[in-house]
Amino acid sequence: MDSSIARDIAQTAADAHQKRALRRSLLATRETLAGRDTLDAALARRLADEIARRAPRCIGFYWPIQSEFDARGVVSAWLGESGQNTEPAAASPLRLAALPVVTAPATPLVFHRWTPATPMIEGRYQIPVPQDTEVLVPDLLLVPCVGFTRDGLRLGYGGGFYDRTLHARSPRPQTLGIAYDALEVASLVAEAHDLALDAIVTESATYNATGARATADTSDRPHGTTR
Repeated sequence: MDSSIARDIAQTAADAHQKRALRRSLLATRETLAGRDTLDAALARRLADEIARRAPRCIGFYWPIQSEFDARGVVSAWLGESGQNTEPAAASPLRLAALPVVTAPATPLVFHRWTPATPMIEGRYQIPVPQDTEVLVPDLLLVPCVGFTRDGLRLGYGGGFYDRTLHARSPRPQTLGIAYDALEVASLVAEAHDLALDAIVTESATYNATGARATADTSDRPHGTTR
């Protein structure tokens, strides 16, 4: 084997190992974050403001797993529903929301319409999905982040579903990564298929893809957080 090929293979393996270790560490950090109610309230306010600024017609978001931020309340309010009622409310016909469905491994996500009243069933990986609702094409995606950089790179769970989805969409939807300050990392190794998100929203800042902070409130940033 050519020595340069061997070096590339070794480097790829080392990068993959580093990502797995980083993912485990960040998941543990998120699982044990202190003051989650306060952090979630601040993140919800910031996310609602960013959604209003971007004025989408259809939001694709995610069902929260592994201590992810729960965006259902923000999306419900945006739809014009309280999210607290068991009876369906009248959502604006100009606003739609959808949740992703994994149809098969290594394929793009398919988004199905969701409201707070939508019946849910268990999908792949034991993640709830809408039952028998129509397929929609979101123009804004809320993307959960295990880790992130200020220039829009995201560390996910390693399945590649969002990257495949974004590569398959033309035009590409707007993308907002959703994370907590404590999940920020200085850098991530970008692979050929990795696409930077348009912005990252945390409880204290919104970072656009150029790394500039669009809006920030450093007064409520937790102290002692390792970056």
